[in-house]
Amino acid sequence: MPTSRASRSVLAVAALALAGCGGDSPAEPDDMDPRVVKADPSFQADIQEIFERKGCSASTCHGESQRAGLDLRSGTSYDALVGVTATTESVIRVIPGDAEGSYIVMRVEGRQTVGNRMPLGGTPLDSIDVANLRNWIARGAARN
Repeated sequence: MPTSRASRSVLAVAALALAGCGGDSPAEPDDMDPRVVKADPSFQADIQEIFERKGCSASTCHGESQRAGLDLRSGTSYDALVGVTATTESVIRVIPGDAEGSYIVMRVEGRQTVGNRMPLGGTPLDSIDVANLRNWIARGAARN
């Protein structure tokens, strides 16, 4: 029995929807990934987006439960990061102008001395996310 145009359309939409499921993105972006390394990333558009996409701002992580005293939900994350000392080590979470010395970079790169690489239980940030995080901090960690 031939399928109708409407049936084929419904099947195509369903296939596309299912293809988008699966949790974290791969460790390195694929050819369809629209993200790029930016010289001057925006906190809200680029950095907060990482926290949300990777699940860092989820309620069980650094959302409502505020693990390690860190709230990464939109609207509160900047104040919880910039110039604030981490609770697990005596290191500033984000030091404007110093990506290498910022604790958040140490955690996502696995260079911390206490605890695990972040995001805990998820795939590590890929090179685009790490570069944008580092560039945002190196450019002064603007609240933009």
